[in-house]
Amino acid sequence: MQITHEIIFAGFGGQGVLSMGAIIAYAGMIEGKEVSWMPSYGPEMRGGTANCIAIVSDKRISSPIVTKFDSAIILNQPSLDKFEFTVKPGGILLYEESTIIKPPTRTDIETYCIAANEEASKLGAKQVANMIMVGAFLEKRPILKMGSILEALKKALPLHRHNLIPVNEKALECGKELIKDIVTAE
Repeated sequence: MQITHEIIFAGFGGQGVLSMGAIIAYAGMIEGKEVSWMPSYGPEMRGGTANCIAIVSDKRISSPIVTKFDSAIILNQPSLDKFEFTVKPGGILLYEESTIIKPPTRTDIETYCIAANEEASKLGAKQVANMIMVGAFLEKRPILKMGSILEALKKALPLHRHNLIPVNEKALECGKELIKDIVTAE
């Protein structure tokens, strides 16, 4: 069975939005899949809005331009307001608990509130909140192997940041456990 998965990542610049998509794309390449990664950000960069589309497929990708997504990982309220209704029915939307004032209202998609910022603080590295979200996402939609994500981190992070790979690995595992706990509690 051939699978194509289209994902939107969105938030403020500086939250690691573009990195999430790039790492997903790198991991897809490591697994020999077809991938597309298309970033979009305002001129402000850090603090401005940012989003990116990542597509991972077992078959050739016809176009990187997508308006409806299988999944969304949302890190702020303006992005939720903009992208909630772009998730296909039956899709999944993960959002950061601390930055969303008005949670999603749709009932035709799976929605998960993830305390990624809080958990990243507990790990002593607030910059890994994005990897907590990726870990949670991949637990619900295992389109890629965790080993491929770790290998992608080694390629995506500059050499002087490789010391962060162990905490990123902990963040991925934390995300997996967080979403398991949410699903168990439902």
